[in-house]
Amino acid sequence: MPSMKNLRVLIIEDDGLVALFLESVLERMGHEVCATAGSESAAIDAAHRYAPDLVIADARLHSGSGVSAVERISRARGEKVAYLFLSGDTAGITARLPGAITLKKPFREAALAEVIERALAAAAAF
Repeated sequence: MPSMKNLRVLIIEDDGLVALFLESVLERMGHEVCATAGSESAAIDAAHRYAPDLVIADARLHSGSGVSAVERISRARGEKVAYLFLSGDTAGITARLPGAITLKKPFREAALAEVIERALAAAAAF
């Protein structure tokens, strides 16, 4: 698993302003955003094309589900993918995926860094 400072990140977010903000925060943290996808199908295509080290997904998308996208990406890769979910409603995510790493919107950069570390550790322990 890559170090915390050089991650290739796939953002799954259908709100363009939130995606731009998240990309800016991640780049300040030293990461590379390899793709941004606004739908479940675009996310799966991007993950296949770019093989990200980390997936950050909004659980609810206008077209599909971020949770389903992460599940499908993990199955397609045949290995545990480091991922975390950003959402205004984290309870719905943990009900579907107990133990999922979540961060409630709005969030602070320090909190994002912490959940990224937890997502990487969870994937490494798989």
